[in-house]
Amino acid sequence: MSDFKLHDQGSAPQEAKPLLEKSQKAFGMVPSLHAIMAEAPGVLQAYQELHQLFLETSFDNDETTVVWQTINVEHACHYCVPAHTGIAKSMKVSDDIIDALRDETPLPSEKLEALRTFTLAVVRKRGEVNREDLDAFHAAGYEHRHVLEVVLGLSQKVLSNYINHIAETPIDEPFKKFEWKKS
Repeated sequence: MSDFKLHDQGSAPQEAKPLLEKSQKAFGMVPSLHAIMAEAPGVLQAYQELHQLFLETSFDNDETTVVWQTINVEHACHYCVPAHTGIAKSMKVSDDIIDALRDETPLPSEKLEALRTFTLAVVRKRGEVNREDLDAFHAAGYEHRHVLEVVLGLSQKVLSNYINHIAETPIDEPFKKFEWKKS
């Protein structure tokens, strides 16, 4: 069992308090992940900023979800898969896409499948993708910008997935109904 503290306004380091307040305003609660990250305020700040920057990429909501959940599922993140299922539903992503990502079954479009395939290549090859990986991604309609934005999404997810594994982050109540285990 993990002994990482779930911080609140009373226990968090001073520098983390405004960051927790920002999380509260954004999500209507302080997600457990943020409560753990508050121990190291720079980590929480980086995560919040990466999250916002990734939301501002050229990806639409379906594509954003494909990148996030592809990485979450590949990393078998017990916390992020349920959390991003809830987030995807709030972003009006179809259940067909959500379920295909969680179950690792084919996505409903070739373009989204190409995005998942490329994202997996970046994760599994630690960024050392080859010409064929890039050509297939570009053939699906993606550009160099999208390659870089996948890496941005991966940066955010490495922070959260790894911390969740180490800290055994408890799933937040609103997301417990989306609990998940890698098959």
